[in-house]
Amino acid sequence: MEAGQLWRQYVIAGIANIAMASIAYSMGWTSPIYIKLQDENLTDSPLPAPLTIDESAWVGSFLPIGAIMGSFIGGLAASKIGRKWSLLCAAMSQFVGWILVAAATKVGFLYGGRVFWGITLGMLFTVLPMYCAEIATDDVRGALGSLLQAFMNVGYLLVYGIGPFTSYSVVAYVGMAFVAVFAICFFFMPETPVYHLSKNERELAAECLKRIRGRSRAGVESEVNQMADHISSSMEKTATLADVFRGSNFKAFYITCALLFFQQFSGINAVIFYMSSIFRAAGSDLDWSISTIIVGVIQLVASMLTPLVVDRLGRRIPLLVSTFGTATSLGLLGMYYLVSDQKSPVVSSIGFLPILSMVLFIVTYSWGLGPLPWALLGELFPIEVKAVATPIISGFCGILTFLVTRYFEPIANALGMYVVFWLLGVCCAAGFFFTLFLVPETKGKSLQEIQDMLAGRKSRAGKA
Repeated sequence: MEAGQLWRQYVIAGIANIAMASIAYSMGWTSPIYIKLQDENLTDSPLPAPLTIDESAWVGSFLPIGAIMGSFIGGLAASKIGRKWSLLCAAMSQFVGWILVAAATKVGFLYGGRVFWGITLGMLFTVLPMYCAEIATDDVRGALGSLLQAFMNVGYLLVYGIGPFTSYSVVAYVGMAFVAVFAICFFFMPETPVYHLSKNERELAAECLKRIRGRSRAGVESEVNQMADHISSSMEKTATLADVFRGSNFKAFYITCALLFFQQFSGINAVIFYMSSIFRAAGSDLDWSISTIIVGVIQLVASMLTPLVVDRLGRRIPLLVSTFGTATSLGLLGMYYLVSDQKSPVVSSIGFLPILSMVLFIVTYSWGLGPLPWALLGELFPIEVKAVATPIISGFCGILTFLVTRYFEPIANALGMYVVFWLLGVCCAAGFFFTLFLVPETKGKSLQEIQDMLAGRKSRAGKA
């Protein structure tokens, strides 16, 4: 068999994931910018008055509202215009969001910008895992799927590093440039061969596969035939909404939805959106801007390890480590806030604990809960059902994100920050036991083998 060039898959997936870095920059924008927008002196705010607590909550919450819409737009676009052009359309939505944010003179502009960013986020989470899964060979599919979290952390780190030390406008202009870099680079990347085959465009599929694999036309013929046979059998019937809730499809559905529930109710988006506020409220010794940068660096390093090990350790072990670690760190963070609220003298000697807890949380989240639910989404569903199930699952994730970001701060103010962190920690502990007993291992299995495993039948496909 012709050897090919494995690096091409990583390069193409990496360029595609620049979109995730760009949207993460937008998601992390709230952490340094909230401080500017809530400043009573309005030193570096385009608004006529400081943001109220309620307005801040809505600025955070409009993004997941947009993501719910974007998930359905992305699912429709992926099947109609392809994965590549769907991702480019998502970039256009994000650029519109940045124009509104850069031109903001009233809080309504921020609401609108966050909605457009949310549409982008929903489209990316719907289409990007599909794109990476469809260009990947079986032996690197987990690694390519895990790039999503690593690139998101690049975006977070960039906005944490730039935001506290530059003006509101500069942060917005860098965000626009980020989107432009993705759109220009990704324009030259191929569509997925699976999409072309689903449209009966066999020669275009073969040309795509030649670019992705780095092989000759003859060298990809066998893989094209295998893909075509699988797609042909999958597309013989058109999947409906009811198909998502039948048999092995329902098993894939509830596993993916449950993992995304544990992902979101780890509190990750609340932590990202309100990180600077959390550090300021904790009163730790380090300046909040330095604390967020430290967390961002560690977050990036940790997430870069996942693609290196996920196809060796599988999916279950990183998920187990991740849920255990996030539960532990949230428990410690809750304990710090409890003794802080009680004005205990011990607080002065454990000022390091918020940063230590946040670092443990981010590291272990980045190893499993962050990337792997989305990687599994790209693996567990058959092709004809994936197009129907993915928008529903992404929309469900958007609803969860909205609930956490909208009500995190009000509940924390009403009950105490320690209560919120302990509740989130309990959710992560539940995720540990769910993974232990119900999540299947997909390491090294072809998409057909995974379907056979979920259905409880002997595999009909040999390993690629």
